[in-house]
Amino acid sequence: MWKRLLYIVILVHASFGVWAASGSDDSYPSKVIRFVNPFPPGGSTDYMARLIGAKLTERFGQAVIVENRTGAGGNIAAEAVARARPDGYTLLVGSLVPLTSSRSLYPKLGYDLLKDFSYISRLATSANLLLAHPSIPAKSVAELMALARSKPKTMHYGSGGVASLGQLAMELLQRRAGVQLVHVPYKGAAPFLVALAVGEVDIGFIGVAASIPLLQAKRVKALAVSTAKRLGTLPDVPTVAESGFPGFDVPSGFGIFAPAGTPAAVVKLLNVEIRNILQMDDVRAKFAAQALEAVGSTPDEFRAIVEAETAQWARVIKDARITVD
Repeated sequence: MWKRLLYIVILVHASFGVWAASGSDDSYPSKVIRFVNPFPPGGSTDYMARLIGAKLTERFGQAVIVENRTGAGGNIAAEAVARARPDGYTLLVGSLVPLTSSRSLYPKLGYDLLKDFSYISRLATSANLLLAHPSIPAKSVAELMALARSKPKTMHYGSGGVASLGQLAMELLQRRAGVQLVHVPYKGAAPFLVALAVGEVDIGFIGVAASIPLLQAKRVKALAVSTAKRLGTLPDVPTVAESGFPGFDVPSGFGIFAPAGTPAAVVKLLNVEIRNILQMDDVRAKFAAQALEAVGSTPDEFRAIVEAETAQWARVIKDARITVD
């Protein structure tokens, strides 16, 4: 009798082991992976998600689909992913702003960016340009800030909206420079650019890709690049850091997140595969055509970037008393 019981125990244990192995991290991925994008189709985040998703589909032999889940400045998508099963099948492809700024803007968020996610990898960065209307006599950031300092609260800067990266970058700069500017928010980048081109506002930060047509038409002029290094496409435009504000580095950043608790083996696999994809010549060329620089990272490096940016925008938002309705 005892031999029969022992046989049953061994059989059950062996069967459980086979089942556990089939459901282990070694079997990942075994079904469709969802990339949740907080923004509508057509933008930079959507473009990256679809390009990387297509490459992962080839490498994994499993479909990677993009789900556009818009609303609340990206918070609806972020909360949905934070609450998803931590199995590596639901991932957030996000823009660091508004993610890193939302923590200070919305006291009752349904997720915590620093606690509710596993960090997969940084994906890309994109520079912003400090543009001015041609009527502004300044030819450099130093001259611009001197002009603003001589006439407090008379120079108007525009942005794509309250708490947009354009506002945050300008608030950071004016505090570094000790000047007082007047913010004029618009409902998106396009209305802001139109306003700048016609002289409705004087200056503002905006993405490179959106700026090029107006720069070529000489409807605006570029005074500086927001990132730490100059752009190969605009080599004569200095950085803000070179223009008297060392350490100023405000890129548009993008990355990929998973729910907290996602198995370490799955995080590692995704990180390795995505970083390999970001090194592909065709991917880098397609990113560059969209004014994006493919930039991978380790999960720890990505977390450090997010933590630093979250702290930076928390200070700016508090000092500038930025609020959203």
